[in-house]
Amino acid sequence: MAAARIEPAELARAQQTLAAISRSFDAKVVGQARLRESLFVGLMTGGHILLESVPGLAKTTAAQTVAEAISADFRRIQCTPDLLPSDIVGTQLYDAAKGTFVTQLGPVHANIVLLDEINRSSAKTQSAMLEAMQERQTSIGGVVHPLPAPFLVLATQNPIEQEGTYLLPEAQMDRFMLKDVLDYPTPAEEAEIIRRIDAGVFAPEQKPAAAASLEDVSDLQCIVRRVYIDPAIIRYIVGLAFVTRHAAEHIDARLAGFIEFGASPRASIAFSQAARAVALLDGRDHVLPEDVKSLAHRVLRHRLILGFEAVAEEVPVETVIDAIVAAVQTP
Repeated sequence: MAAARIEPAELARAQQTLAAISRSFDAKVVGQARLRESLFVGLMTGGHILLESVPGLAKTTAAQTVAEAISADFRRIQCTPDLLPSDIVGTQLYDAAKGTFVTQLGPVHANIVLLDEINRSSAKTQSAMLEAMQERQTSIGGVVHPLPAPFLVLATQNPIEQEGTYLLPEAQMDRFMLKDVLDYPTPAEEAEIIRRIDAGVFAPEQKPAAAASLEDVSDLQCIVRRVYIDPAIIRYIVGLAFVTRHAAEHIDARLAGFIEFGASPRASIAFSQAARAVALLDGRDHVLPEDVKSLAHRVLRHRLILGFEAVAEEVPVETVIDAIVAAVQTP
């Protein structure tokens, strides 16, 4: 059954909401335009985001700013090796006065959850969090507790200081819609950060008024699902995923030899959902092939499994992704 057409008034209202949230974001976060886009895509689609960067590139500030802009409940969880699943999901505590057990919900029960340095938590804790992400509910003492809506998880990984970390298994990384790698700010942007700190922009009392509501975000999610995606673009998306699995037949033999496993069908789903969100961010009610191409690195970089030869020759996964995109004809 075809989705209902997006009316011009709905499109205009979506643009006003996104513009208001963007202004709140830009008021605190300097630069990081791609990070803003990734956060908005995750918010509008319900997909989760994996962020990789060195410390100090405003990941926490960005997540908290978006939460404040939409009146969302925000929680930050610092992952450590001794973090237990109950520290995230919640547990039951015995109330001696009443002689009963009381359920205490964990910090995952929030609209936006930042898992800082997820690779520092144990595999058991990672699994508990990823289960909550997938099922959007937790089970404590045999009772199911739904997670709030909207629900967005931002997990960060530090590419340095790998000692004492637990790398996310590839199958679990696949559950993240996008993986974004953040760059250092430009000298001009870094100077602006210092200026804003001196001006007191980040002081607790400078918390801005909300630019939108959770209901506005729910409306955006409904509109995104109705953004038109042509069957030719769907075939293009499926073609990209297909080439990752049969690279030897389509790209340079040397690059194809680096790929051990291609992308799963979750990659195609992520492409279609995220491309709709990117189109809406651009003010359109339909998806263009360029929307898909702009997401290629973020959708595929954590889904393509490269062998040790690629690591030995220091071949970045983005180089292989670019070859795959070039091999598939654009509709």
